[in-house]
Order: sequence, then C-alpha cells, then structure tokens
Amino acid sequence: MRITVLSGGVGGARFVSGVRGWARRDAAAQGLPDDDAHDIRVVVNTGDDWWLAGLRIAPDHDSLLYSLSGQNDQDRGWGRRDETERVASELQTWGVTPEWFTLGDLDLGVHIARTAWLRGGVPLGEVYRRLGARWQLGATLVPATEDEIDTYVHTADGQRMHFQEWWTRHRASIPAVRFENADIERARPAGEALDAVADADVILLAPSNPVVSIGPILGIPGMRDALRAASAPVVGVAPVIGGRVVRGMADACLTAIGVDTDAAAIARHYRTRHAGGVLDGWLVAEEDAASVAGLTADGIASRAVPLWMRDADTSATLAGDAIALAQNLR
Repeated sequence: MRITVLSGGVGGARFVSGVRGWARRDAAAQGLPDDDAHDIRVVVNTGDDWWLAGLRIAPDHDSLLYSLSGQNDQDRGWGRRDETERVASELQTWGVTPEWFTLGDLDLGVHIARTAWLRGGVPLGEVYRRLGARWQLGATLVPATEDEIDTYVHTADGQRMHFQEWWTRHRASIPAVRFENADIERARPAGEALDAVADADVILLAPSNPVVSIGPILGIPGMRDALRAASAPVVGVAPVIGGRVVRGMADACLTAIGVDTDAAAIARHYRTRHAGGVLDGWLVAEEDAASVAGLTADGIASRAVPLWMRDADTSATLAGDAIALAQNLR
C-alpha cells in the first residue's frame, strides 16, 4: 500500500512514527520484512524553515528525521538526544544567535550539511534524501515545495515577525491577526510531493497545527488541486481533544483565523472535497464523539477513536484507525 502523509511539527512526527509502526505490524502479520509491505511518503511542511546565523534551519523536517531515526530527545520533546550546546553558547556570546533559540551541536551538524548542499545548488528534495540516507527511516521524506515560504506573523500590536520568534520566544503570547507565507503565491509544489499525492492509495493529514503546519502545504498553488484530483481518499486526524490542543499553542493560531479550538470546527475549516476542500474522512477523539453525526451529515465520514499518542503502540493504533477509515472510503 502507498501511504502519503501531510505532516508538520512534533505531533506530525509522532503520528508518522505511528504510521511506520502500523506498517511494520502489518508486514509482520504478512510474514514480510519490516519495510517491504508498504511505501510511506511524507510531504513535509517547509513553512517553519528559516535562516539563522547563515544556516537554513528546518524544524519540521528535522523533527521527522530525528523521530524516525530514533535520534530524538524524548525528554525535551525536540532536538537530538545526548546533545551538547557548546557551539550554541559561543554563538550567543558573539551575538550571532538569540538566547531564545538554542541549536545543539549535533543539530548544528545537520544544519551545516543542509546549508552546504543548498549553497552548492543541490535541490531541497535531494538534500532530504541525503540526510535521510544516514538512518533507516522506514519512510521517504519529501518537501512540500522547493521554494522558500517562511511563515511570518502579523500581531495585534502591529509587529511582523518570523513565526519562530513568535512561537519560540513569545510562546504565541502576542495575539496574532494574520499569518503570511512569504512569496507563496510564486511557489510551486515539489514534483515528488505531487507524485506522492497522485500515486497514493491512502492520504492522511497528520494531527499537526492546521494553520502553520498543514496550512502552508495547502496554501502552495496547485496543492489543493492535486489533493482534490487524487484517487486516494483523504483522511485527517484532529489535533484537538475535548476542546483543547494536544500540544503547543495551536489554539492561538486558530483564534487568529477565526476557527474555534474544536475538532469539528477544524474539519469544517478543511472542508470536504466536493465542497472545494480536501477532506473525505476525519477522526475525532472519543471525548468528541458527539460531533460525529453532524460531521457525517456534512459529508465528512467521521469516527471517534482514542487519539492520545502516549507511546509507540497507541500511535500505531491511531494510524491504523486512520488507514482503516480511508480503506472503507475506497
């Protein structure tokens, strides 16, 4: 089975790890090697990327890379395990990097390699391939676009700042009124991303931030059209449980675009394919089971399932529930 996931953020990385876990369970049940039964491709949000100290930083890609490779720091929830920060301290002493954004030494090695390749003219998709080749990921990561579409936040007090400053430094405490992806109107979906959508048997929207993780992917001209034209069903997973975000400050992003922090409201924000949106199916938490009937009546096939990804097993079970709904919709 060819499974394509649109993903961003730590929640997306956990979900993709769950998809791989489900695929390996299924392969074992069929008596096949771990990664032979299913082809998992992940279309990665690049809107969080930014330039810092002359280096191209890609938080969403790296969260996936570290999670799938087992290199992630599970205590902090971000970055690499067994990390040191000597270089970061030196950079901050020189005033080259801000104190609110720390780059670990191992993490810096990834950023330097990425930047060196990009500066040498290597396409971003090939950079992803080279970085992923170091470990056995069990999935192929592809950028949503080769173009830079950095996210900027327009705040209620008139500021315009990069998303990373608003999110990491200010913890989304300054009310936002608008999100902007620079030059996105001139961007194009990466060829590998379009192929991943067109060739898929199942397309999943990870429980990532709808505004700044999935939103930039869908905002690339041509991406929504590709999803609407896909033969595979598109199933999303709610990033909200019982009216509360699972991780991070996605509620601040949703408020800025006038969407309630509610699983059903987010599904209606994505809209059904027949109404010009992208969804065929939607998973909500058991705590939000009351919304299933209304969503189904609106044309979004919905199910209430356990949504908490507490460990590898629960993440794989959630991925299996999303895939099962997609298979039913076929």
